[in-house]
Amino acid sequence: MLLERIYDEDLAQASYLIGCQAKGEAIVVDARRDIEVYRRLAAANGMKIVAVTETHIHADYLSGTRELAAATGAQIYVSGEGGQDWQYGFEGERLFDQSAIKLGNITVKALHTPGHTPEHLSFLITDGAFSDSPGFLLSGDFVFSGDLGRPDLLDEAAGGVDTRFAGAHDLFVSLKEKFLTLPDYVQVYPGHGSGSACGKALGAIPSSTVGYERSFAWWGPFLEADDEAGFVAALLDGQPDAHAYFGRMKRQNRQGPAVMGERPALTEIPVETVAARLAADEISLVDTRSHSLVHEGTVQGAVNIPAGTKFASFGAWALDPESDDRPVLLLAGNQETAMDMWDHLVRVGIDAVAGYITSLDGLPVSTPRTISPAELEDFNAALVLDVRNKTEHAAGHVPGSGQLSAGRVLWNTDQLPAEGTIVTYCQSGVRNSVAASALRRAGFDVVELEGSYAGWNAWRQTQNA
Repeated sequence: MLLERIYDEDLAQASYLIGCQAKGEAIVVDARRDIEVYRRLAAANGMKIVAVTETHIHADYLSGTRELAAATGAQIYVSGEGGQDWQYGFEGERLFDQSAIKLGNITVKALHTPGHTPEHLSFLITDGAFSDSPGFLLSGDFVFSGDLGRPDLLDEAAGGVDTRFAGAHDLFVSLKEKFLTLPDYVQVYPGHGSGSACGKALGAIPSSTVGYERSFAWWGPFLEADDEAGFVAALLDGQPDAHAYFGRMKRQNRQGPAVMGERPALTEIPVETVAARLAADEISLVDTRSHSLVHEGTVQGAVNIPAGTKFASFGAWALDPESDDRPVLLLAGNQETAMDMWDHLVRVGIDAVAGYITSLDGLPVSTPRTISPAELEDFNAALVLDVRNKTEHAAGHVPGSGQLSAGRVLWNTDQLPAEGTIVTYCQSGVRNSVAASALRRAGFDVVELEGSYAGWNAWRQTQNA
């Protein structure tokens, strides 16, 4: 048996390719939309992808199930559990608790493990060439290394009302009746790692075992004592802010993400064409440099999405393809870099990319406004806005500041003053630059606090010394 974990550091998301080497057949679980990694992996191992499935209707990224099936001819399998409100809107064979998919010597058995979502499935894997007993569990967003999938996302991002309590109850039951009935030696491969917003304390290690989680995870004592009330209270306490784009992912994943097919290579756009299209407000320029370079000068109205491991996440904070149909123009050093950036963006449904430019030369450049911590003391701001998570704000903040996380601010502009200047900050300035540029693009007068909270805190200490 072949079991390969494909990990996206950007979204802290894991997908899996499982293959039967005897028959040359493979299944992919929880695929992302830039699918070449799966096709290359299958080809390198002499396998054909014959099945694609997913653990649940995802909220944090756009599923590649339909994309991969269209490219390979593979059969789609999706959950049929969860009741009428949680049925997929596209064709595929429905899986229920104890449903099985056979790939040569391998059996993939679905376990209905609700809690994170009502329709959630985990997949129990048996390598029949080695054993008659299951040895692996793809746990999706049910059990992580050291943590559990959060049950409050339907409230926070999908319009639910107090569904978190029913979800927490379901998680307790799923742990007791499904997870803890498995042998301790079963290896657990979760759908996310550290950094994901799908839990509050995910471990960084890529896998665990049933026995290890039973013995050492925070929830173990609650299950051992059959203390559901204590479990629910501990689970719901301190969950991080849910990004607003999660609601869009839920809707699109349930309906079925658009199939892109083969994407043509991006081309470099002449500066004259870029200048004309920017002047006509026909495109959205994405400045992919660091926030410190952006502060030295950028195109007015450009959105700062710094290149790196969080490009998709930051992109989904600052760009909303549902409300803004302008295609994106990327600042990238070359075509290869631009294509990699595009791969990251399609993972969150930002598909319309017009091309790239390699520099800002020849374009009108201005310097975003900033303010020092000392100047903030006497500045007449309509609002000082902390764009960190609410837990960070609670741990310490600029006095008098309000809080609205960077991943939610563009979707909650009704909570911001319609007139006057907004001063924004995060911890170090990176998230702040993303949020501030998106707000400027939306028409708000925004000034960024130099050094953000870390800089302000250091300045405050010098004042108190």
